[in-house]
Amino acid sequence: MLEAVLLVADQPLDEGTLARAVERTRAEVAATLRGLAADYDDESRGFELQHVAGGWRYTTRSAYADVVERFVVDGAQARLTQAALETLAVVAYRQPVSRSRISAIRGVNVEGVVRTLVARGLVEEAGTDPGGTAVLYRTTGFFLERLGLASLADLPEVADYLPDLDLVDDPEL
Repeated sequence: MLEAVLLVADQPLDEGTLARAVERTRAEVAATLRGLAADYDDESRGFELQHVAGGWRYTTRSAYADVVERFVVDGAQARLTQAALETLAVVAYRQPVSRSRISAIRGVNVEGVVRTLVARGLVEEAGTDPGGTAVLYRTTGFFLERLGLASLADLPEVADYLPDLDLVDDPEL
């Protein structure tokens, strides 16, 4: 039953939601999910059951990414530009962060890039700064899902050779 529910879900489902859907206890569902994930790994199936963004979902096994990418390439899954990746990294590590702070860190205007990231569902508005003038941005659950992360704590450490983001601490930004 769990597999059927997971197959039709368009986002990761937490254990509580799954337990209610299949009328089982959360503990039973958690044990079953871990067992299914282990079985899929043992059998080297083309898909795997992953815990991402606070829930469970089926994903394509990374070993088959090249095959799937060749199959799916249709323009709708266009990759992010280098500018978008850099901007997304700043948001991920500094959130909530204003567009002007992102621009200061990157050294270029990021208005269009931020708009693209919002349109793709990777970044969202997170209120305004304490002065109430600048819109703040943060990453979304979809960001975590696409990167295969359970939480922001799973982001890798910023590399030693990168400039210290705290050096850009102008309170006017």
